[in-house]
Amino acid sequence: MTKKIDEQSIYRLISSNIKRLRSIHGISQLGLALNTGLTHNFINDIENCKKGISARTLAKLSTTLNVEPYQFFLPEGMSNNDMMIYVKDFNDSVQRIMADLTNQYLSEDKKSKED
Repeated sequence: MTKKIDEQSIYRLISSNIKRLRSIHGISQLGLALNTGLTHNFINDIENCKKGISARTLAKLSTTLNVEPYQFFLPEGMSNNDMMIYVKDFNDSVQRIMADLTNQYLSEDKKSKED
C-alpha cells in the first residue's frame, strides 16, 4: 500500500461517501438529519471532516440511506467494474464464512446426536 492512511484521510473518505450517497438519494443535509435523529450541524460537521462518527451514527446513516455500512468506506472514483470485483470478493468471503460455520455447527450437531 503506497498511500498513507491517517485519521483525516478516513474522515475525508467517509465524508465524500456520505455526500455521494445522500445526493444519489436526493436527500439534503437537513433531511438526513431529520431522518436519522441527528442535528443538521452534526451532519454538516461530518461532511466537512470536522467530526468523526461512531458505529451507532454509521448504522443510523446506513439505515436512512438504505445502504450497507461498507459503502461509506469505498474509495473515491471506483468504477463499476472495480465495484463488481469488490462485491464478488466480499460475496466470496461471506460464502466461505457461512460454509465454515455451517460445517462447524452441523458436525457438532451430528456428534451430539451420535452420543
